[in-house]
Amino acid sequence: MGVFFFGMGFSSLAAARAIHQIIDSGIPIAGTTRTEEGIEALADCPYRLHLFDGESPGKTLAADLRRATHVVLSIPPTEAGDPALRMHRADLDAANDLEWLCYYSTVGVYGDFGGAWIDESAPTRPINQRSAHRVEVEQQWRDYAQERGVPLLVLRLAGIYGPGRSAFDKLREGTARRIVKPGQVFNRIHVEDIGRVTALAAQRKLAGTFNLADNEPAPPQDLIAYAARQMGVAVPPDVPFEEADMTPMARSFYSDNKRVSNRAIRDALGIDLLYPTYREGLGAIGKVPA
Repeated sequence: MGVFFFGMGFSSLAAARAIHQIIDSGIPIAGTTRTEEGIEALADCPYRLHLFDGESPGKTLAADLRRATHVVLSIPPTEAGDPALRMHRADLDAANDLEWLCYYSTVGVYGDFGGAWIDESAPTRPINQRSAHRVEVEQQWRDYAQERGVPLLVLRLAGIYGPGRSAFDKLREGTARRIVKPGQVFNRIHVEDIGRVTALAAQRKLAGTFNLADNEPAPPQDLIAYAARQMGVAVPPDVPFEEADMTPMARSFYSDNKRVSNRAIRDALGIDLLYPTYREGLGAIGKVPA
């Protein structure tokens, strides 16, 4: 087994660690980062890293990619499609031992359901270009996997958080705001759950399209209030959504309101999440020194 990650970021690093912890610490792992600084920041990790900015082909990654049996794709798409598939399809084609593909997508592909519960049977009706591109690229990878005759797992991820990227960090930085839009809820997913699910799915070569979200979608202001109480600091005041000063991208997230079920992936792998709600997830993060 050899694993290659296109986009060795927050989620991929968690998956790489989980593969070594759950399957075998000797599995060779390689991946890409967008910048030389990214490679330098990971200089002490046990993975082979290559520069790939998504604008031009990576000059050094071909050999590792062609040796891979498992490939995980974690690069956001552009209007032109998936950078990995567009620029390195020939290298993927030459990966003669390829056994499994995994694409990290987003629950944003579903669009708005007015706060109702949905599962993987729900139609995709994205309401922004970012999510529309995800729908297109999901299908591109399904087509490629079918052509190659290899299983493909599409993981539709909820909002990702974890150590260094949580409500605690926003509170410490003074950027946390309790923006209140009545009835609005979001699912989240702890990065360690992404890592564990990826490792288990890779081990079993799980195929299909699955949601990966927590058990309890919740209003975003509740998360901030809970984290503030855990830290023993003042809870930020409510800010009505209509009055909030937000970037267009941040505001667009509030256009999607749904409760995403994770039952299918839990049943497929026979597991529960490590952090089924934000309370367990933040509780674990809170034990990590700032």
